[in-house]
Amino acid sequence: MGRSLPCCCPSLIPSRETAHFYLLGVLIALYMLAGAAIFSSLERPAEIRAHRLWERRLKKFSHDYNVSCEELKSLLLYYEEARTAGIRTNRGRALWDVPGAFYFVGTVVSTIGFGVTAPSTMLGKVLLVFYGLLGCSATMLFFNLFLERVITLLGLLILWCYAKRRRLCRPKGRNSESNRNEDWKPSVYLITLLLFLAAMLVTCSAASLYSVMEGWTYLESLYFCFVAFSTVGFGDFVSSQRKHHEKTWAYQVANCLLMLLGVCCTYSLFNAISVIMKQGLNWILTMLTWMYNCVQRHRLQSRSLDGRTIWIMAEAESTCPSADRRLVELFAVCFLKSTPARNISRCIYLMWRRISQIPRTHYVPLESLNSHESVSINHFQMRLPQRVI
Repeated sequence: MGRSLPCCCPSLIPSRETAHFYLLGVLIALYMLAGAAIFSSLERPAEIRAHRLWERRLKKFSHDYNVSCEELKSLLLYYEEARTAGIRTNRGRALWDVPGAFYFVGTVVSTIGFGVTAPSTMLGKVLLVFYGLLGCSATMLFFNLFLERVITLLGLLILWCYAKRRRLCRPKGRNSESNRNEDWKPSVYLITLLLFLAAMLVTCSAASLYSVMEGWTYLESLYFCFVAFSTVGFGDFVSSQRKHHEKTWAYQVANCLLMLLGVCCTYSLFNAISVIMKQGLNWILTMLTWMYNCVQRHRLQSRSLDGRTIWIMAEAESTCPSADRRLVELFAVCFLKSTPARNISRCIYLMWRRISQIPRTHYVPLESLNSHESVSINHFQMRLPQRVI
């Protein structure tokens, strides 16, 4: 059992993709904790003030009109139930006519879900489960196909601009370099910038329309556009719900088209940003690996065993083979965990088996070494003790 432990330790090291998953999960949790702290400090005082104001108004109304608070609260409870069917203090447009139902299914399949309209019958709720399962899947496929075509279009546009600039800058009489144009690929940062500009153009244009038609301020319209286009859909602001909007068919059609275009552009932008975030995760993992190697190198160099120094050093370079890195980690586990000498000798034996697979031009034969000589093999340096076993 003790003899096989060091050999199994490297297999416990997660792959890079698994490390991405764990690191991203930790960062998202920290991001959520920071966001919760910030929004709690901003919104909690306003919530407390709103509750106090409501209690004062409720008591004042009960005192002025000689109505008990219990009876008033029961009436308000009935009103909350009626809101599900679209009952409002200010009468709005019908929610379940054909245009209203079309607006509802649009918020379902696009995963926006404002919450203003919801089925009240049990049959409608059951049907919504299966309808949303198929509709949301089809819409996600549509968004992915839209993203592929947008990326292709932007890539061709950037490549055309790149080739045109090269033709203008190339000296006269020089042969064209078509192979370089074929190998050239657009930068993900440039594509993300173009997607951001396109999303901002759609958002600002839609906010101008909503500000005029809904009576919101421009900042409230921008807030609604982001909440709707990112499919968050809080429901505090909902477009095309006023009574006079039933007769403005052009605005209803424009609202649906803007919703579709805005969600597609925002979805594409989120995917492009996620690629950049993955590159950031790669950089973080590289820095953590480099810091870990520095700490391990310092500990291994200062570690002694029976008065004789055994140390292994691995250069933190991307060119280092993964198998060699695992051997270095194997040795580090042996020395740092105070493994018995017989297991260390076993690890050294495995090390030389690995070395024997490398071409002879890259190492010094074992028979030609004395007990205190040093060996340099690729990225490894090892000083052998007088006696290991």
